[in-house]
Amino acid sequence: MTLQEFYARVGGDYNATLSRLPSEALVKKFIMKYPGDPSFAQLKDALAAQDWELAFRASHTLKGVAQNLGMDRLYKAAAALCDAVRGPKPLEDESLWPPVLAAHEEVLAAIREL
Repeated sequence: MTLQEFYARVGGDYNATLSRLPSEALVKKFIMKYPGDPSFAQLKDALAAQDWELAFRASHTLKGVAQNLGMDRLYKAAAALCDAVRGPKPLEDESLWPPVLAAHEEVLAAIREL
């Protein structure tokens, strides 16, 4: 799979990402590091523990990583969840979590094909 195909699959903007990062090699390098980023696991654990402060921090970090790497579907899902627990306050709309999980899994599956 090419990087352009990766971005099409994860709902991202290849050209916008290349405008932020100077080369395709650097973009791929950072994408390949995404599976090791702890923010998704921290978010999942924080939601399970109802630790809203940690849920906010983890979702904010995940949102930033996804935005910087141009993974737009994951970014939008994480941003919605982040806004819901901002304050920090309890997550009242549990339907915000499944899109984050789905987008994260989509990114991981696409990375395995790079």
